[in-house]
Amino acid sequence: MTVRQLHLNLFIYPDGHHEAAWRRPESQPERITDITYYQELAQRAEAAKFDAVFFADGPALADNIRYAARGGLEPITKMTAIAAATERIGVIGTSSTTYNEPYNLARQFASLDHLSNGRVGWNIVTTSSAAAAHNFGLDAHPAHAQRYERAEEFLDVVTKLWDSWEDDAVLADRESGVYADTDKIHRIDHEGRHFSVAGPLNAPRSPQGRPVYVQAGSSEDGRSFAARWAEAIFTAHQTLENAQEFYADIKARARSVGRDPEGLKVLPGISPFIGSTAAEARALEEEFNDLTQPAYSLKQLSNLVGVDLTAYDLDGPFPTEVVAPVGDRAFHSRSQLVLDIVARESPTIRQLCHRLAGARGHRVVAGTPVDIADTIQEWAERGAADGFNVMPPWLPGGIDVFIDEVVPLLRERGLFRTEYTGTTLREHLGLDRPASQYAPTPQKETA
Repeated sequence: MTVRQLHLNLFIYPDGHHEAAWRRPESQPERITDITYYQELAQRAEAAKFDAVFFADGPALADNIRYAARGGLEPITKMTAIAAATERIGVIGTSSTTYNEPYNLARQFASLDHLSNGRVGWNIVTTSSAAAAHNFGLDAHPAHAQRYERAEEFLDVVTKLWDSWEDDAVLADRESGVYADTDKIHRIDHEGRHFSVAGPLNAPRSPQGRPVYVQAGSSEDGRSFAARWAEAIFTAHQTLENAQEFYADIKARARSVGRDPEGLKVLPGISPFIGSTAAEARALEEEFNDLTQPAYSLKQLSNLVGVDLTAYDLDGPFPTEVVAPVGDRAFHSRSQLVLDIVARESPTIRQLCHRLAGARGHRVVAGTPVDIADTIQEWAERGAADGFNVMPPWLPGGIDVFIDEVVPLLRERGLFRTEYTGTTLREHLGLDRPASQYAPTPQKETA
């Protein structure tokens, strides 16, 4: 296939994506609540002309905080500070449709899109952590299907709210004394199963029309949801073949619901260990793996597959027989990824924990800068990716070596920009600015 220039995001996990990164002397875990740390990382990514920086989030304290540098700043607050310290790079943050209300979230993201001059994306999640329920007065975490049902209605409501002001509603006509044309500001009067929202939003339409819709689920429900709503998809794949299957499937689903597949960018995660030789890179990865805490790693693996593995021998085989088959439950896409690794590689539980320690199921590549660039190019050329979420194993140094040694190779191959050509995140991603659904449909001229 013909490859156009790729999209690159810096996925900022507090101290890096390897679970033991905070134990390395070059990491800075003491700065995970220091906003200048994130501003500096975003400025480095902006200097390299990345499309965006991205932040994951969840409304509950992560498991096993005893062993991991987790817990940090709320995304919208952090994104606002980054937008003030940068000029062109996009800022994408995570907010849950299960544990937010549409009006408040729509207002927050619209405000940030105004403040950043159109550089905002919303990573839409339904929240997988059951612990969140007890932080919001619920007795139990809603079931997988219920969360996606709510998410569908949530997206319908926020889209209407972001569209509720037509683009030319603000007149600011000093002579007449008319500030806004109220005929172009619309109540949405939404009445649904989960929400009752009158609208309109109490802010004009933002520079991008709407923030970029980003989504990260790869389950069956997640794929269907993404096909209808997402403009960028963050996804995890271990093999080129699995990535190609997902890419083809999600583009076909988008086409089946009347969307242009080019309006949906597929961005797998890649976590690179980079060395001057392949052996040096592999040794670096092993140094990180040697610092993992088995209690933490085993808990993470147990969460992924939905089975408590603490009673099993770390150096024994993974017990596939205790994991429910796909048809028996709302199977998490990351669970299937784990089972695929077991089927291909037959690792011990300890080896599997090390396999997943680098990026929680995203592709970890250890090699030279050329090796990393080759992998990126191959996935792009063979229909597996429109770009990548770069997930440095450690920060800040891990992104520096990628920018200094891999990005120039991608540019030499014509795969990545040397300068920004637009000012908004939509422009960086090659996405159209959507019209308000309340704006009159242009009338075709008749002969």
